[in-house]
Amino acid sequence: MAFEVVKKIFDFYINSSIHVALAVISLCLVTSLHFGGQVELSLLIFIFFSVITGYNFVKYAGVAGLHHRTLTRGLQNIQIFSFLCFLGLLVSAFFVDVKILLLSAIFGSLTALYALPVFSKKRNLRSISGLKIFIIGIVWAGVTVILPVTGVKNVILEDLFVELFQRFLLVLVWILPFEIRDLKYDLEQLGTLPQRIGVTQTKIVGLLLLAIVMVTDFLKASRSQASFQALVLMCLLTGAFVMASKENRSRYFTAFWVEAIPVFWLIILWVLSVF
Repeated sequence: MAFEVVKKIFDFYINSSIHVALAVISLCLVTSLHFGGQVELSLLIFIFFSVITGYNFVKYAGVAGLHHRTLTRGLQNIQIFSFLCFLGLLVSAFFVDVKILLLSAIFGSLTALYALPVFSKKRNLRSISGLKIFIIGIVWAGVTVILPVTGVKNVILEDLFVELFQRFLLVLVWILPFEIRDLKYDLEQLGTLPQRIGVTQTKIVGLLLLAIVMVTDFLKASRSQASFQALVLMCLLTGAFVMASKENRSRYFTAFWVEAIPVFWLIILWVLSVF
């Protein structure tokens, strides 16, 4: 009985996108540590509620629309939780800078276009072959790099562009285990990387992208030894997860462990920076 209760709580934690939101918050804090700024708590709260609202909208809007009369108890709870997070988003919006709101509106619009059928009754950005992974990469990179440094003085633009490029590539790599897992479920028209080139070649591409991320870190003018060491350790961890990815892996492998890589990165960076 106790195990079932714990499992239900854990499943809700994952399915309600709380885990994803904590991963995004972790990446924002990594950016803050890289650029020596202080991320205001109000911004982190705003981003936390935004991620949960946006992710749950993308994941469950279609399902809720089709089965609104026969929703499972779990999905109903997620809907209620998402609505409360949306209210939290509205309230927290009053405590962040207007620039943050404008930038968030751009990233939010991309998220909405990803899910809403804007081109026809059945076509959205997600349905365009091969585009899914890049939309997610752009949104994650923008939210976790640009928003935390907005208002930070003396940011070296070259370093900011490198950070954006690295974060974009990292998000692409983190998506690969999900695409490998969903290979037998995804429609052919999605044109995911494993569909196009196979699982083995996808893993090789992931490792090459990680190598590019580590090499480009030398382009930063203000790179610290701790940040580089943390980046290398995180890339090695990511590479291990990519190589271990399979179609028949448990959903917890991706939904929890792969999604937790940004949290591990933050912990590693903090430990190396302090000690």
